[in-house]
Amino acid sequence: MTDVNIIELKESILEDNDADAETLRQDLKDRKICLMNLMSSPGSGKTSTLIALNQFFEGKISWGVMEADIDSDVDARTMQAAGVPSIQLHTGGMCHLDADMTRQGVNAFDRDDLDFIVLENIGNLVCPAEFDTGAAINLTLLSVPEGHDKPAKYPLMYEVSDVLVVNKIDALPVFDFDKAQMESYVRELNPDIKIFYISAKTGEGVRELADYLIDYVKEWNR
Repeated sequence: MTDVNIIELKESILEDNDADAETLRQDLKDRKICLMNLMSSPGSGKTSTLIALNQFFEGKISWGVMEADIDSDVDARTMQAAGVPSIQLHTGGMCHLDADMTRQGVNAFDRDDLDFIVLENIGNLVCPAEFDTGAAINLTLLSVPEGHDKPAKYPLMYEVSDVLVVNKIDALPVFDFDKAQMESYVRELNPDIKIFYISAKTGEGVRELADYLIDYVKEWNR
């Protein structure tokens, strides 16, 4: 019997996207735009964290947000109401963004005064981690109510992230969230990852995160 020829389409797609992402990353570097890919599960507080950061960004960096969702424009309207330039990206049912989709979003801003663009990726701990968007930095948000075991369950997300932000720490007294165990899981996967603890609701820890991101943006664009 003749062997069946098996073609690994996923591998081919990822290789093509990786090359496209590197081209986009260099293009943004040349244009002095720092792109951050923000990932998390739904409801972890991505949008509320960005709004909390805004007050510390004012006067220091010029920024905008690309809101990616399967449908709706709720988050983009929320960011615009907070005074942050925003556009909405609809994926048509896809659970992630790739480099070309991201490029379309960046170009849709049609302005040259932004130092920093945040891609608020689809709420999902699987697909977004698999695709390089061309970002200079990947940041993952983990909220306390989700539990401390998420890094063990979704390792790739934490392996590809440069920064982990643990949100909703004001809820620590209510939930059985083991910070030491969570950090152990994360460090085993990614020893160099930076970890911040914040509450977007109360503002605790937000300034420290903002200062780090401002310094990162300025260094990237230098």
